[in-house]
Amino acid sequence: MQGAFVAPDSIKKIYIAADNQYSNFHKELRKQLLSAGIELSEFPVTDSAVFNISFDETSQRVLSVSARNVPTEYEVFYTITYSINSGQNILMPNQTVTLTRNYTYDSTLVLGKAREEELLRKAIVKDLVRIVMRQISTL
Repeated sequence: MQGAFVAPDSIKKIYIAADNQYSNFHKELRKQLLSAGIELSEFPVTDSAVFNISFDETSQRVLSVSARNVPTEYEVFYTITYSINSGQNILMPNQTVTLTRNYTYDSTLVLGKAREEELLRKAIVKDLVRIVMRQISTL
């Protein structure tokens, strides 16, 4: 069993700096930080840490094709690069994390496979946030 997240004193208040504030990762990170009791700042202030998301991207690529050159398996991936600063102190230097999931594709089940891909992306985001929260707790 994993213990409850305990925020280090250096990040009791944090500002999330990101180009895309509507990405799945950004939204899930905000939700998890709030539920952990960390106060989120709307803009950077002197007494808050800054969580910098410098890269936030999700996509997919073909893993295998049939004899007729039709994709039969895809890989969904999500990559983030982030760092945490507090004033002039670097609490965590740039970290890059990539998670992937594979799924088979069947052209007769297009709607179901689209939903499967969406669920895989959400699961990847939750796992990414879990990894980030674990790393934050070690500060």
